[in-house]
Amino acid sequence: MSLSKLLRVLHRDISYFFTGMILIYAVTGILLNHLKDINPYYIIDVRKVELKLPADTLQITKELVAQKLEAFNEYEVKSFYYPQPNTLKVFLKDGTITANIEEGTALIEKSTRRPILYQLNMMHKNRPHSWWTWFSDIFALGLIIITITGLFLIKGKNGITRRGAILVLLGIVLPVVAMLVFF
Repeated sequence: MSLSKLLRVLHRDISYFFTGMILIYAVTGILLNHLKDINPYYIIDVRKVELKLPADTLQITKELVAQKLEAFNEYEVKSFYYPQPNTLKVFLKDGTITANIEEGTALIEKSTRRPILYQLNMMHKNRPHSWWTWFSDIFALGLIIITITGLFLIKGKNGITRRGAILVLLGIVLPVVAMLVFF
């Protein structure tokens, strides 16, 4: 088998094998780049409601809070405390409630995991550890092989000795400039 054919086979087969990983890292990379625009981990639901509680905080118990919250389909009160005299902070299974006792209002904040995106982002950040670390390392080596073999697939004016060399150089210079500017 010629070197050219070996490079093509390696490039093709490793690319096929790692297609899923490449897509995971590409999608989650975009999401992680835009954390200020979208929370890739959780859907946050915030709503303001009327919540009448006794003015005397000694009358407020966990049972009373749970009973009042049933109207909003909130049933699991874990605990609560008073960060300020007229403010009650309630911790729920998947969120919090901040109640203004004086005004009789409350802000309910619930968070739920984004289906699929949460898991993909955890994989991107290597939260599974264990064998996933090894697979991710093998994937990184696969990307190196895909990149190097790809450099030599095209010959002639569009290959690595002409047009390809300019594009590779630009692709290296831009990250180096970013490192110098931002760090």
